[in-house]
Amino acid sequence: MGSDTSPTARALSALELIQARPGTTAERLAERLEVSERAVRRYIGILRDAGIPIESARGPYGGYRVGRGLRLPPLLFSATEALGLVMAVLDGHHSTSDPDDPVGSALGKIIRALPEPVAAPAEAVRRTAAAAPDRSAARPDPTIATRLVQACSTARRVRLDYRSESGKEWTSEVDPWAIVVRHGRWYLLCWSHSAGGRRAYRVDRIQTVEVLDVSVERSADLDDPVAMLEEHLAVGWEFSAEVVFEAGYDEVRRWMSPALGRLRPVDDHRVRLSGTTSNPHWYAQQLTYIPFAFEICSGEEVRRAARELGRQLLAAGGG
Repeated sequence: MGSDTSPTARALSALELIQARPGTTAERLAERLEVSERAVRRYIGILRDAGIPIESARGPYGGYRVGRGLRLPPLLFSATEALGLVMAVLDGHHSTSDPDDPVGSALGKIIRALPEPVAAPAEAVRRTAAAAPDRSAARPDPTIATRLVQACSTARRVRLDYRSESGKEWTSEVDPWAIVVRHGRWYLLCWSHSAGGRRAYRVDRIQTVEVLDVSVERSADLDDPVAMLEEHLAVGWEFSAEVVFEAGYDEVRRWMSPALGRLRPVDDHRVRLSGTTSNPHWYAQQLTYIPFAFEICSGEEVRRAARELGRQLLAAGGG
């Protein structure tokens, strides 16, 4: 179950299980919620006190179910829209049929509110389709992500604890501007007061968030958050690198990820790449994808990673 274990949260989880499987017994609820049957009866009492008509019946076919007094507002989806929603969730590699997964739970609520002819195809896909795990995805803690989104929308400064990929930790006060999801990873675009500049932080690496009672101004040039993220992914990390490619600007730009840094012409036949990274091995590997001769002019950590990568490739080729 989630981190919220208050009686009210448990009662709502019990309601979700009862709605999903009418006739669920107290024993089954206790098993799913990992509590005693006595606690389950207490949760049922909380729901009834809140005006939710939970009915119970004894015997082999008994159990709890939601009475007719509870009505959901209508959801006006077409079958195509409902199926598209399920497919979008699958594309994100969430557990669509797991009621303990926040996305699976929310999707289940939507499908149960739909008329049978509309819900049936979506439910069939939800139950039978499976998505291969996205190894590059890194989903953040929902509580931390929610706080950051709220801070962005209310324009409030936050204090966050951050842990980089190399293990370095620090605390910083930042002015949050936007949340951008890129290739399965969540990023916070912000102004870092400790760094004195714009930064793009991985949300899954943020350990704690405290929203401060300080108003902030949104960046004046934040018309395209995705473009700003691409520009700043290679800014402000621990390890720097300067790389010169033996090719023209347009040729290298076509092959280079903006996350590697800033590219500038040296002359008609050479360009210089300036960037920073928290992972020198990843950075060196990305350089090998660019099909032009290059030299790492500075950045000993990236140089060392490139030499190690070269040794591995030579060994793999028998050289």
